Amino acid sequence: MGRFKMRIRWKHIKQKAVLFLIMLPIVLTCLPIALLLTGSVMGSWELNQYLGPLFSESLNFINWKLVPDYPTIENYARLLFLTPQFFVLFWNSMKMTACILAGQLLAGVPAAWAFAVYKVKGSRTLFVLYVVLMLLPFQVTMLSSYLVLNRLGMLNTHQAVIMPAVFSTFPVFLSYGGFRTIPMQLIEAARIDGAGEVAIFVKIGLPLGKSGLLSAMVLGFLEYWNMMEQPMAFMENKALWPLSLYLPEITWAQAGFAFAASVITLIPAVFVFIWGQDYLEQGIIFSGLKE
Repeated sequence: MGRFKMRIRWKHIKQKAVLFLIMLPIVLTCLPIALLLTGSVMGSWELNQYLGPLFSESLNFINWKLVPDYPTIENYARLLFLTPQFFVLFWNSMKMTACILAGQLLAGVPAAWAFAVYKVKGSRTLFVLYVVLMLLPFQVTMLSSYLVLNRLGMLNTHQAVIMPAVFSTFPVFLSYGGFRTIPMQLIEAARIDGAGEVAIFVKIGLPLGKSGLLSAMVLGFLEYWNMMEQPMAFMENKALWPLSLYLPEITWAQAGFAFAASVITLIPAVFVFIWGQDYLEQGIIFSGLKE
């Protein structure tokens, strides 16, 4: 009887441990977002009360409440109606992200189709070089990119950020995985029926490989909406900066304003992530496929 009780108790402990391990990542992911939402509707007096030790650099612990005592939309009103520079940077981000994704569709997708469908001598080696370039961080290619952009007269313009990103290798890699799932017999049958290469690409390649394309677009949006290093390296004029560089300009004395700006900046990324989460899963599957 004692052993039976010990087994039941041990089973309950294991169940609680598994539940804790499952809930811990969820809590750690959602807690910062909850803090952002709460802080964005707090007034200056309440924020100073809770975050006073942080501002004064004292050794006391800060306090926080998930439900404000006196909620207000003052921070959002100030940001949306009294801060025109916020909208300038917001549209800068929209412009650069949209141009980068459109350019990747025009340049990267045909390249991925060529790598996946046309087997010519040296194509495999060239694709491996593409993958190696994808692994290089921005810090490695920053100097060479700066020299090329300076020679082309593109520094301190949006083109300095757009052009290098358009020819990124990552969308080619993901789109290639989607195109590789298309049976070659289907393509050969279309050729026998008299379809041209362009018609095969448009009517067969794009519809059947759209999962890889959309996953590349979703990941591209999340990356370029939040980019910081490229604009800081290639653009000196702050009026050209994207929204991701607006938050570092806000001081801690404007904590509520910073919380509100963070929430609004987060909204497009969250919307795109929710809309494209299925395509993201398929993109991860494609990236793990072996030839």
